[in-house]
Amino acid sequence: MGSFINVLVIAISLSLDALAVSIAGGVKARKAVLRDALKVGLFFGGFQAGMPLLGYLLGNAFKGFVNSASGWIAFILLVLIGLNMIRNAVSTKGETEAAGDMLRTRTLLALAVATSIDALVVGVTLSLAGLPLLVSIVVIGVVTFVISIAGFLFGKRLGTVFGEKVEILGGIALIAIGIKLLVS
Repeated sequence: MGSFINVLVIAISLSLDALAVSIAGGVKARKAVLRDALKVGLFFGGFQAGMPLLGYLLGNAFKGFVNSASGWIAFILLVLIGLNMIRNAVSTKGETEAAGDMLRTRTLLALAVATSIDALVVGVTLSLAGLPLLVSIVVIGVVTFVISIAGFLFGKRLGTVFGEKVEILGGIALIAIGIKLLVS
């Protein structure tokens, strides 16, 4: 039971970046439907589950590289997407075009990679901590999936109520997350 609690705490910790990005994405996608929220959840949950598996398989051979580069990779991706989100909020683009940006497969892929790089390092350390790999990746994936859907739907609600002002705050939040990942 103790190892399951440890895995659950790890899963929640890893999913917090995906939660913040999902909220920001939901803010932009005011006309999104449940299918869109499920797509976001699948991308974030899938990558959060897949990265520890990849990290576990790669082992300690690349641990130093991943540790040194992960902050920069996540920073660059999140800042670019955050700046684009702010640009879309203040531009004269139509709402549908701007909302579709977050839900594009390419954008979701970049966001999922940016928010799951730390999970790659966790995968390397799973064996060292003696935590079960299969249980860990399933719990991490499911927790992130659920949290991302909830965050996206919550963000959609915020966007409907507050409009473009929240989109700008969402872009700033993505940039702040990128800076936090770079600094930590």
